[in-house]
Amino acid sequence: MTEPTCPIETRLYENGKAIAQDFPYDQVAPLLEQHPGAVLWLDLFHPTADDLTLVAREFQLHPLAVEDATVDHERPKLDRYPHHVFLNVYAVDIATEDSHTKFGKTEISVFVTPRALITVRKSPSDTSKFVERWDVDAQLDGGGVGFLLYGLLDVVVDGQYAVAQRLDAAMDKVEDKLLEEGGAPRSVRMKGVEQRKLLAALRRAVGPMPELVGQAMRADLGLVDAKLRPYYRDVEDHATHTVDEVEHLRDRIDALLQADLAEQGNVLNDTTRKLAAWAAIVAVPTAITGYFGQNLPYPGFEKFSGFVVSTAAILAISALLYLYLKRRGWL
Repeated sequence: MTEPTCPIETRLYENGKAIAQDFPYDQVAPLLEQHPGAVLWLDLFHPTADDLTLVAREFQLHPLAVEDATVDHERPKLDRYPHHVFLNVYAVDIATEDSHTKFGKTEISVFVTPRALITVRKSPSDTSKFVERWDVDAQLDGGGVGFLLYGLLDVVVDGQYAVAQRLDAAMDKVEDKLLEEGGAPRSVRMKGVEQRKLLAALRRAVGPMPELVGQAMRADLGLVDAKLRPYYRDVEDHATHTVDEVEHLRDRIDALLQADLAEQGNVLNDTTRKLAAWAAIVAVPTAITGYFGQNLPYPGFEKFSGFVVSTAAILAISALLYLYLKRRGWL
């Protein structure tokens, strides 16, 4: 097999310009040979094991890295191998459908060789964002393949921060309802729980990113020169900011859910006090009628005056108890 069976995208950059694009895989090696100063972007969408074996043989990719690229749900990381660097990152997005927020996550495995950036995507995503960023920052192309890696990481981190901002805005609406007097309805509480699940998923994607970008800037990797270093630091700063934002949102939603739980407890306590107060009031006529209904002689036994006394005692004591409990705030 000389050509991958999976869909591919190709672009060749030289001196800040894309000099070739959408060319077949069998033209990769000749073009790199014809343009010794150019760098390649090769994207493989959902490749088979044979597809990756073909590419691995051409670019001397390590078997362990190739295995990581075929396995789903690898953690975000950066590994160094003899002939290349391997990264695993997640591009994220959210969408609202039928009042429910859906979280989308695209796993991207990246092989960084001396002259090529090879991306492996395991689910559909918009690669045009990478191309647009590379075209906008074309003046950085002197950094070689490090320029392509910067554009990819910048798009991924910016997307993660945008998702965090959208979750923050969505949480404002949940907060207003959760803090209503008397506790929020169950549907609102479930919305808050949904927000917490989304933040947990987002945290798994963004948490390792500051360290990952920092590792990419290591001098021994040779990916980032003096020209690119400030741009990588900017991506690292954005990644750190995103992590801080996600942690803040997690603390915020946890505090909101705890406040709602406390409000529900207050309502329950208030209801319990009212029930206890009415039980005390009802106990008065129960006790008095029980006393006057016994089969032993008592003052007013078998006399109309006994009925009057018992009725007056029920009304008077119940009224006094009601006023007392009302003043104490139990009713």
